[in-house]
Amino acid sequence: MIQLSSVLMGAVAMASFVAMLFFLRFWRQTRDRLFLFFALAFGLDAVMRLVLGLGTVSSETEPLIYLTRLVTFALIIAAIVVKNWRGAP
Repeated sequence: MIQLSSVLMGAVAMASFVAMLFFLRFWRQTRDRLFLFFALAFGLDAVMRLVLGLGTVSSETEPLIYLTRLVTFALIIAAIVVKNWRGAP
């Protein structure tokens, strides 16, 4: 029997994947690193949500999940910092 949480994780993974595709398209058009960093962050989030939806979380693998979320948010922060750093006169 499929649990509702697995279905919702799949939906969030699909939404993250679609966001990654949009940011990749914007990156191809502009070659701006901001879009590339965002695409990488959403791609990593999509993979992690898919893994969470298909598997079970044990106490041994839980820190790994939070580490990947930390990397995801660090990519987004790095993208914003790099964009603003280069834009300064």
